[in-house]
Amino acid sequence: MTIKVLVVDDSALIRQILGEIIKSEPDMTLVGAAPDAFVAKKLVLEKAPDVITLDIEMPKVDGLRFLEVLMNAKPTPVVMISTLTEKGADATLRSLELGAIDFVAKPKIGVAQGMADYHEMIVEKIRTAARSKVKKRNPTKSAAVKTVSYSGTEKVIAIGASTGGTEAIKEVLSTFPANAPATVITQHMPAGYTSTFAKRLDAVCQMQVKEAKGGERLLPGQAYLAPGDKHMEIERSGADYRIRLSDGPRVSGHKPSVDVLFTSLCRSAGSNAIGVLLTGMGSDGAMGLLELRNAGSETFCQDEASCIVFGMPKVAIEKGAAKSVVSLEDMGSVVMNTVEKLDAGSRL
Repeated sequence: MTIKVLVVDDSALIRQILGEIIKSEPDMTLVGAAPDAFVAKKLVLEKAPDVITLDIEMPKVDGLRFLEVLMNAKPTPVVMISTLTEKGADATLRSLELGAIDFVAKPKIGVAQGMADYHEMIVEKIRTAARSKVKKRNPTKSAAVKTVSYSGTEKVIAIGASTGGTEAIKEVLSTFPANAPATVITQHMPAGYTSTFAKRLDAVCQMQVKEAKGGERLLPGQAYLAPGDKHMEIERSGADYRIRLSDGPRVSGHKPSVDVLFTSLCRSAGSNAIGVLLTGMGSDGAMGLLELRNAGSETFCQDEASCIVFGMPKVAIEKGAAKSVVSLEDMGSVVMNTVEKLDAGSRL
């Protein structure tokens, strides 16, 4: 199948670079390049693209407004082109809330060379978007928070995700009560975006959510997000668990890597860990989740129907890593029910 791609960007240079990247790939064809939302709307209707690359900052009608209208009228996989600033990160995360599949951060300097250097990443994200499931946006429902009588410090919940994960993590975490076990999260995301993502999660969750800095003691009611350029591991320190950040090579193609997080919990927490693998492209987290299951942990994978991209969970399920396969809607309550059962058992 040839992927029909529409480029929407007010920069003639970016349109040219993206156009050349797309035309160089045998499985892609450039069906149009629009300088603004008005031309883009016309081309969407005429060309019916499979994937759209969309600039956030455009004149007249910005990318977010265009995306919102598009997702209500003609849901189409979108890869956002964003700027690596705090304002740009916030707008990018908003675009993911509105239904964009993924994003590419424009370099701050040397844009032409920087975008060319991103060639492989850009085409990979376009291919992933073409295989993703896009649904018409529904008004966000308030998440029902599952109360739990947990009071210990020995349990740790670990969540891993990639493409589609920002919204999936938010949906799960927003159902956790303020006294939920310490929760550690690895989401594939570049440096510069994770601090903003943590703040957005903190604003909608009963747990306190923060970007990990390294050295923190894991505490109930606290959720820690791996920074975008570091691996996050959990180490045992006496009776405590502590966060260790490392700057090693990519693992399973990523930094931070879900496999690194899950594997570290096998060593430090064993059966006291609960592993959750959500939507995402590739296989990161599958082997780590299998190791957790073999160590006696409860392990969960998001089901195919609710995944934006059924990649990481699919591989984990095929490896036998998941004790349970659960819809995104039910994941939070299922995990909290498991916490209560495990906690009751540990008090006997």
